[in-house]
Amino acid sequence: MMWPNVWAVVRREYLQRVRSKWFIFGTVAGPLLMALLFVVPIYMASRSEDAERTIAIVDASGVLYERLAPELETGGWNVHSEPWTSDVVAVLTERVEAEDIGGFVVLDERTVETGEAVLYVPTRPSALRTLTLRSAISRAALENALERSGVDADAIMSGGELRVEVLSDASGTEDPRFVVAYFGAFFLYMVILIYAVAVMRATLEEKTSRIVEVIISSMKPWHLMLGKIVGVGAVSLTQVAVWLASGALLATAGIPAILAARPELGGFEQIADVLPGVGLLSLFVAFFVLGFFMYSGLYASVGAMCNSDEEAQQAQVPLVVFIVAPIILVMPVIQDPTSSMSTGLSLFPLFSPILMWARVASGGAPAWQVALSFVLMALAVIAIAWLAGRIYKTGILMTGKRPTLPELWRWVREA
Repeated sequence: MMWPNVWAVVRREYLQRVRSKWFIFGTVAGPLLMALLFVVPIYMASRSEDAERTIAIVDASGVLYERLAPELETGGWNVHSEPWTSDVVAVLTERVEAEDIGGFVVLDERTVETGEAVLYVPTRPSALRTLTLRSAISRAALENALERSGVDADAIMSGGELRVEVLSDASGTEDPRFVVAYFGAFFLYMVILIYAVAVMRATLEEKTSRIVEVIISSMKPWHLMLGKIVGVGAVSLTQVAVWLASGALLATAGIPAILAARPELGGFEQIADVLPGVGLLSLFVAFFVLGFFMYSGLYASVGAMCNSDEEAQQAQVPLVVFIVAPIILVMPVIQDPTSSMSTGLSLFPLFSPILMWARVASGGAPAWQVALSFVLMALAVIAIAWLAGRIYKTGILMTGKRPTLPELWRWVREA
């Protein structure tokens, strides 16, 4: 009768939660918030009037326009040249005020010597556009100076060639991977914590309402605990799957359009370097599942041994330390994923879901270490399930004050 009982609890926990308004709101709000925070501002900026992206170049030096114009066009501007005259500033200012153009740049001999120029615009441009313009002008001036000195400006400005010879099997962190490593680790922390706490609250609610006495009369306590963990875990996987699918849809549909409108953001290849592949996403889900089972078992035992929400808040402090600690350590692990400290910390089962993910995403974890972390996490899940099951079996029906550590040990021995 084990699996019918567990399935009944799983079905109840799953349907009760996915039908709630808060689940629907949270599932829909996640992708919408993602779009509002990242996609919409960029898209709205890309839909601005052509005049705002049109800039005139007044090259009084006579040597910089041909170098500067391609750089600015790559940065998202529509560029055209205006000849230098004594009243060109006044004439172009009228065109800016009439919204015929978005602004103009004046280059002179000082620009050739120091890279300094003057930008006339109706309002202050964004930091990204200011940086793009300043970099393009400096590059044009430097290329001109190098060419006059007889140096191959194109070879120097392209950065030359750096051949990398890796002396060990493990590779270091690459910049595009930092985004995936850091934000993926933080997302794991948030989701595992939220749903592990949900298991604790579900246990606590049934215990304080005395419904559990009726349920336990028809099934074993650990069947109930397993059903709650699997049910809440299925809810979390459903929500994470919706979020990942929405993110993939936004990336597929939105990135090409955004890049076409905003060339300064780089090419699709640069963006693709940051996006995780199917294999990495599969590892992400695996880390989440094992991390959730470890922490949900511990949180279920906390809910079983407490009698109020206040007690549970105090009792979960040691567990919070274990899940917050890897978030504090994730930055040094990403920066040096092959160090002995990073390796040791990432193999500790309660830290593995976050820290081993950070090492995998940053390219600093050999396959054998990843496999070993999964083995250790699986063993930890079994050990925690055994320990939590014994605490749950006794604590779910206990009332009164919260048990002390010696009493918890007695529960484990006698359960």
